Amino acid sequence: MKIKNVKLYKTVYVPEDLPQTPYREVAFVGRSNVGKSSLLNTLANNFKLAKVSSEPGKTRSINFFLVDGKFFLVDLPGYGFAKVPFSEQKRWRDLIESYLKERDTLKRVFLLVDSRVGPTEKDVQMKEWLDFYGIPYTIVATKVDKLKKSERVKLKSKIEKGFGDSNVTVIPFSAKTREGRQEVLKEIKKALES
Repeated sequence: MKIKNVKLYKTVYVPEDLPQTPYREVAFVGRSNVGKSSLLNTLANNFKLAKVSSEPGKTRSINFFLVDGKFFLVDLPGYGFAKVPFSEQKRWRDLIESYLKERDTLKRVFLLVDSRVGPTEKDVQMKEWLDFYGIPYTIVATKVDKLKKSERVKLKSKIEKGFGDSNVTVIPFSAKTREGRQEVLKEIKKALES
């Protein structure tokens, strides 16, 4: 799959503003600062597309990016960031839940996990939530370029153990080296065709 043109279609802060379109969607979710924006920029070959910040909690909205006029890449707000007031955390959670529960056009969720940390309690909750609602997902282990060789060998089993599930699909990914880009694009293509 080749991506030629990606542009921001809509930014949504409240569930009522979610767009109703004929386009299929794939969404990206994960804790704050896990690398969602970096992943989107790498997929799009455009490092100015999604704002990347070292400060967690930067994405406070759902951003819909239209790809080649055919489908959406959807960037969801990060979860689990403690420095944001509880009311804002609740607003994000409600926005994410509304999006995930009510999108007929959603074909797959990519659940991003920091490969150095492994699945957090919030990541496990998100996976359980996706399982409960029957939403197909793929795990993307980000920042693999920062792992030592010994950690790299144990990555898949670490993630499987953290999720308590040996049937999860795990794609190792690095925005820096672009490792995993083609694998994520293949999963997107497969999801859109299903």
